[in-house]
Amino acid sequence: MSKLSATILLSSLSLFGATNAEVTGFLKKQIGGNKNISNLEIKVVERTPSKGLKGWDSLIVNLKARVKQGDQERDIEQQMIYFVHGDFITKDFNNIKSGRSLSSSVAPKFKTEYYTKENLVFGNAGAKHKVAIFSDPLCPFCRKFVPEAIEYMKKFPDDFAVYYYHFPLPSLHPAAITLTKAAIAIEHKGMKSRLLDLYKVEVNARETDEKKILAAFNKSLGTSITPAEIHAASVEKQFNHDKEIAMKVMVQGTPTLFFDGEKDASKTRYKEVKVK
Repeated sequence: MSKLSATILLSSLSLFGATNAEVTGFLKKQIGGNKNISNLEIKVVERTPSKGLKGWDSLIVNLKARVKQGDQERDIEQQMIYFVHGDFITKDFNNIKSGRSLSSSVAPKFKTEYYTKENLVFGNAGAKHKVAIFSDPLCPFCRKFVPEAIEYMKKFPDDFAVYYYHFPLPSLHPAAITLTKAAIAIEHKGMKSRLLDLYKVEVNARETDEKKILAAFNKSLGTSITPAEIHAASVEKQFNHDKEIAMKVMVQGTPTLFFDGEKDASKTRYKEVKVK
């Protein structure tokens, strides 16, 4: 993947014309020049005027390819963000004052079918606003922000339908994988209301011993979830479902929020709602 990443993570390129067809044609030529890449398919799936950057459009590009690494080959699919204006295309812009990357505010629309009853944790499905939250229970920012945000929104079930998607970050918090599956297991037992207790579990984020992690979970929540339960087919299905949705909407870090179908980089739009 390093060679592919090095190829597709372009910085700033001159492009004659900036129609979707010309963008995909240019990228196919650039990426397809890598001898380790075959069966390349590139498609612009969304294009919208860029907020905060007059004259530029933000493009979400879907890439499928077969990548050869050593003696092995595998199929990959990923989405990328580009910005286009006139004859120019670039991967990103950074605000000098805030240091914020413009691409961090761009994401595919959160489609209606992604709001499932399994992910609805608080509020009414027909509420005025839908908020989707992707979180890792051991992410330090999540442990403060997520309970605070949900505790606020759950007071107004007709204003907010809160959908929660488990998104553990194993490279940073290996223990989050087991905690997440334990949380899904109790959700399947009808205990969705205990979700926020997940953020009170005290365990070393780098712990990999499943039994130790489950012991900490059960002690904190007063449950008795077993290793067999967290590996049940229904738990694995939900775990993979959440991960798949995260990939489709290009979630890379936590917490990530979508407010009424759009990524909320500020994570504060729910506070702007005039609640009853």
